[in-house]
Amino acid sequence: MSTIIEKTVETYGIDNWGADYFGVNRKGNLVVHAPENENLQADVKEIVDDLRKRGVNTPILLRFPQLIFGQIRKLQIAFRKSIKEFEYDGGHLCVFPMKVNQNRAVIEEYLREGSRYGFGLEAGSKAELYAALGLDQAKDSLLVLNGFKDREFVELAFAGAAAGKNVVIVIEKLSELDHTLRLAEESTKNNPSIPLPMVGVRVKLYSKGSGKWEKSGGEAAKFGLTTTEILEVVRRLQEAGRSDMLRLLHFHIGSQLTDIKRIKNAMKEAARTYAKIRQMGLPIDYLDVGGGMAVDYDGSRTSFESSANYNAREFANDVIYVIKTVCDDENVPHPTIIQESGRYLSAYHAILVTNVQDEIETVVEDLTPMQITVDDPEVVRELFDLRETINAKNYREYYHDALEHRDELFTMFNLGLISLESKGKGEVLFWDICEKADQYAQMKKYVSEEFDDLRRLMCAKYLANFSVFRSMPDNWALEQLFPIIPIHKLNKTPTEYATLCDITCDSDGIVDKFVDLHDVKPVLELHKLVKGEPYYLAMMLVGAYQEVMGNNHNLFGVPHEAHIFIGEEGYIIKKVIFGATLGDSLSSVRFDATHLHDTFRRMVLSRIKSGDLTPKEGNDLIEFYETQVDSYTYLTPNGS
Repeated sequence: MSTIIEKTVETYGIDNWGADYFGVNRKGNLVVHAPENENLQADVKEIVDDLRKRGVNTPILLRFPQLIFGQIRKLQIAFRKSIKEFEYDGGHLCVFPMKVNQNRAVIEEYLREGSRYGFGLEAGSKAELYAALGLDQAKDSLLVLNGFKDREFVELAFAGAAAGKNVVIVIEKLSELDHTLRLAEESTKNNPSIPLPMVGVRVKLYSKGSGKWEKSGGEAAKFGLTTTEILEVVRRLQEAGRSDMLRLLHFHIGSQLTDIKRIKNAMKEAARTYAKIRQMGLPIDYLDVGGGMAVDYDGSRTSFESSANYNAREFANDVIYVIKTVCDDENVPHPTIIQESGRYLSAYHAILVTNVQDEIETVVEDLTPMQITVDDPEVVRELFDLRETINAKNYREYYHDALEHRDELFTMFNLGLISLESKGKGEVLFWDICEKADQYAQMKKYVSEEFDDLRRLMCAKYLANFSVFRSMPDNWALEQLFPIIPIHKLNKTPTEYATLCDITCDSDGIVDKFVDLHDVKPVLELHKLVKGEPYYLAMMLVGAYQEVMGNNHNLFGVPHEAHIFIGEEGYIIKKVIFGATLGDSLSSVRFDATHLHDTFRRMVLSRIKSGDLTPKEGNDLIEFYETQVDSYTYLTPNGS
């Protein structure tokens, strides 16, 4: 690997956050490695070029299902080793929370690999449950039902159990238990041998998680039963003669748990609750430790909000050791541990690739050669002198002088004392001084805060052909960091510092915080745009939550999607799913394309009738408008 490529890998932190799935080849292109064999790889730039030849333009969501398989195996191996090391008598299963990514292809790929280990599903709504009931699961896997439930929800659960699914209704409110007991009575009355769902209880722990979702745990949490409510569930089950239905204890202290210490505290409290319930003579044998296993988005391996100070093996060790210790202390059997780590399983597999459409100018540039004369205002001439004489010794002083002169320039213009042309000259000179001051400042060992702010102000703004709100909503709503990297030119040193602007009509549609090993970078190192050449960026690790939580701001719909298999001969594009058209996006907000076409046609026919358009011009206009309904909602990349 060349020195430049090694430096590029370090600049973007690929080895830190990539989990051994991503790298750079000799061409300087981003590659994705097959987890089962790192020598098998797919060139992302070649994939995008191939798709463009097929008429599939960026933005494109690339799915690599093998990365889901890789994460499943990492998790299973970590727990298998921990169970063996600590001589744990219980088992380990996983259920994938469908809310993390409800895309059918993702769920089916997860089940294809996860079924080898008895991994199942978790559903938190009627729609998710309905879908789950129609999917094939491993015989011993679970279908865990979280969230608030009405009678219809519980009826669907009973239908699933009757059909052979191992359904667990997790009680969130006592009313859900009432529905469950009534339906159990009705079902067994008609058919005493019919399988019934299992029952679980979600406990509201005193322990809290860490990171942005800390409020998911603790006494004020939205979900979970108090100790007295759990005891009431036990009493009602015993009274109804249904104690045998209670099989699972569940807790969840938040998503993206960054600090392993918080996790261990919660495990102790939950394990103790499990032991006490078990000692009451109830057949509970599953302990659902919820989700929350974090993804190290920035690669820093810290308790920072976009990272985690633990890996899969450490997580497994702490879970197994803590639960075993408590159970042995209480003299109760070790439960089968259920895990809901959907983010960890799915984040890596999806990459959003988009093109940089253009650059939004921040620094004012002189479009014609500048000439300064004695007739120019004094403030303009002074700015010119500053630009010509600034150097490494005086750059700080001259920068401060330039700030004062700029204020003077705007004041004089607002008072009508200088012309528009003079104002334009002054602006160009001011930004020239800023550029030179920044160059001198960056040469110093220590860069002061004011010049960090200047660099942030002066950085390029690259217009990226995507919607933050559609494809990276957590970046906008929660300031979640995602690695962003060019998919090509990685064998060339990036020379530009830039932030990204999306194509929505919203000032919040920007990305101006980027992953860094030691801090959060306000700018990203990118390459200078070359006219006529495409420049592609990849938003990495967007497979969890982003696409399912994305919204239709400005009616930008789902992007094109391609499913990629990495094999001996490189990549295979197994499936292409075209993204939303104008018609699709309009129908999502209940516009009828036919009605729109009729209205537009009447307007044009009226113009033809009045003689403002010829019949041919009018017909061409109508045809153009109606054919646009099938076009992509995003911009056509330059050069297409």
